[in-house]
Amino acid sequence: MKTSGTSALPSRHWWPLPFVSLVAGCSLVGTGAQTAIPPGVGPNPSLPPPHTNLLLPTVNIAPAEPWQQGGMPVAPAGFKVTALATGLEHPRWVYTLPNGDVLVAESNKPQPEEGAKNVHSDGLRGVAMGMVMKRAGAGAPSANRITLLRDADGDGVAETKAVFMKDLASPFGMALVGKQLYVANANAIVKVPYETGQTSIASTPTKVTDLPAGANHHWTKNIIASADGSKLYATVGSNSNIGDNGMEAEQGRAAIWEVDLASGNKRLFATGLRNPNGLGWEPQSKALWTVVNERDEIGNDLVPDYLTSVKDGAFYGWPWSYWGQHVDERVKPANPEMVAKAVAPDYGLGAHVAPLGMAFSDARMPAQFSSGAFIGQHGSWNRKDLTGYNVVFVPFAAGRPSGPPVPFLTGFLSADGKAYGRPVGVALDAKGALLVADDVGNTIWRIVRTD
Repeated sequence: MKTSGTSALPSRHWWPLPFVSLVAGCSLVGTGAQTAIPPGVGPNPSLPPPHTNLLLPTVNIAPAEPWQQGGMPVAPAGFKVTALATGLEHPRWVYTLPNGDVLVAESNKPQPEEGAKNVHSDGLRGVAMGMVMKRAGAGAPSANRITLLRDADGDGVAETKAVFMKDLASPFGMALVGKQLYVANANAIVKVPYETGQTSIASTPTKVTDLPAGANHHWTKNIIASADGSKLYATVGSNSNIGDNGMEAEQGRAAIWEVDLASGNKRLFATGLRNPNGLGWEPQSKALWTVVNERDEIGNDLVPDYLTSVKDGAFYGWPWSYWGQHVDERVKPANPEMVAKAVAPDYGLGAHVAPLGMAFSDARMPAQFSSGAFIGQHGSWNRKDLTGYNVVFVPFAAGRPSGPPVPFLTGFLSADGKAYGRPVGVALDAKGALLVADDVGNTIWRIVRTD
């Protein structure tokens, strides 16, 4: 579904009358203005008791609306926002090539594989969740392509918008290593040869390794290369909220994989990460960090989504526990042995903010934004008051988070709770400006310092 310009969008009145009676037990609340940062933020967030007696989850999501004429997100004083490119189809991820060209993955959830089972695809909950996704502007078929943007004159608007690769399988993460461009499809990592300045790829991608796929409750797969270019690290989200379909359906999922590029062999690098997405190497410590979407349906303020360093061999709790060793009593059978191994993440971002993109900053940004991580927060659906729907900046000192998230790019929510856009991938461009993929506004925003 296109959502730029005058493209059709779901109506605000999104509950068909016959369906209202079916979901009477589901807590549906009216939309409203975005609230202050909720609990669950910081290195040791307070965790309220879980609410596990809900027949159906709280459902409150900002309905997708086109940006008004001339409308755009709001950046802090000292920054200017431009639309690098508009009229895209569900742009999810951005990647900057060394020559300054920008690759955009235009992508959406793949069609379910034949015979694949997903608890969210059946029954009342499945119907509700499908309508939630449509209301949020996420019901369109996947474009399955990567588009190249080139801003040759440096005015913040791309003069070139070319189809770089097509006929992919819900592509997401991208990484250039030498003269090989790697792309993470929903089901595998593939590669193609790349020469500087190319605006399209004609060669057929070569498979590097399969990635766990199936019902694709969480379909996005991100990748990042090691500093020496010998390995890729790939994120794979869970296939359910809390192992609803049994752990056999979760083999190799809720994890970060390490892939050896010379041999194609891979191993589990870290596990128990419900839905990791953004990846980055912290500039001082050189450690790998990620942002993770935690579980739903146990309360407005549980469980905090988080930003964390990724320790080799560590288990982060999913599905048996959260934030270290807080047991999720819904998961049967219990597994106290695994709970005892669970490592708490480094920094809570608040419950249900849905962090997806992450990019570490550098000295090309003003001092207050030069050391830390920009995080694209896609926004809540399972919380009474809307939260997320913005890009925040988490300051770092000595390689660790050093303060609460600071709103950096806002204005995605209208005063009456409509979503003019939803930020996903973030990246710095060749000149140090921040790029933000807006998959509802179908735009790549560019935020640059005015000095």
